[in-house]
Amino acid sequence: MPIINITKNFHHKKSTLKALDKVSLEVEKGDIVGIIGFSGAGKSTLLRSVNLLEKPDSGQVIVNGKDFTKLNSKDLANERKKIGMIFQHFNLLSSRTVFENIALPLELNNVNKFKITERVNELLKIVALEDKANHYPKNLSGGQKQRVAIARALANNPYLLLCDEATSALDPTTTQAILQLLKNINQQLGITILLITHEMNVIKTICNQVAVIDQGKLITKGGLDTIVTHKKHPIVKQFLISKSINIPQSLSNKIQLQPSVGLFPIVEIELFGNILFQEILTVIHHKYSIRYKLIVADIEYFGDANFGKVLLHLQNSPKENESLFQYFNNNNIINTIKGYA
Repeated sequence: MPIINITKNFHHKKSTLKALDKVSLEVEKGDIVGIIGFSGAGKSTLLRSVNLLEKPDSGQVIVNGKDFTKLNSKDLANERKKIGMIFQHFNLLSSRTVFENIALPLELNNVNKFKITERVNELLKIVALEDKANHYPKNLSGGQKQRVAIARALANNPYLLLCDEATSALDPTTTQAILQLLKNINQQLGITILLITHEMNVIKTICNQVAVIDQGKLITKGGLDTIVTHKKHPIVKQFLISKSINIPQSLSNKIQLQPSVGLFPIVEIELFGNILFQEILTVIHHKYSIRYKLIVADIEYFGDANFGKVLLHLQNSPKENESLFQYFNNNNIINTIKGYA
């Protein structure tokens, strides 16, 4: 599925926003491609351009061998039936039961009632909601609602699923279950999946390709090993490095902002692919003979590269600790003293 040099501008009064700027992206059949980027980067516009909910100003969108930009409205409507969409907030009809929500695309496609019943029951089994067929959305959990939305998106046997932040409204446990469901659908049904996400967990769990978009331009696309090579780009950096890690409550209650006799520094160390987590600990203990307590470590591993943050409570004198801070600074290892305890 090649997307070739698509450009999309939005006009508002006297200003023009270039949402997509000559973006080209190749998506292979059976891929699960995650699209990442800052808010306003053009992710949603790109996703909606695939089925021409947003029509590009120029370029080609070739899906299933057909250039969607050249189809008339009737042919485009027929092709869209084979592209499912899953949204962040489910978009279920509150007045229809689970069964009726899933059946809706089939009804709109004038499928006979017997085949609708057969297909909906099949889909209920795929998403493990057989016992919820006659329930209404208000009686479902967030994860169950998203399962209904997924089943509805599969109703017309699509070859492509477009997912717009499909798990961002869900708790971590439910997110894992939905991701596993999407992965199973991809593997068992051979459906290609294109998804927008800002969650590292989503990429690691199911995506075999990642596309990075910034200010309407495609920065890079490939496997995680490829993305890591662009680690200095602000988007990739934010994506690879975890957010600020929390100091346990039992310790945070004792923290002082200024050094004092008997208090030791709590330091946050940022790993950005330039040093291994284990190497950091070896340097601290063996090279500088500094005692420490490991408080928290939030590390991602990509091949031989480590990304994330580590929180350590150093236990030596200020002079001895200073030699370690000098080592960090000389080797471009970002470190921040969070307080003293």
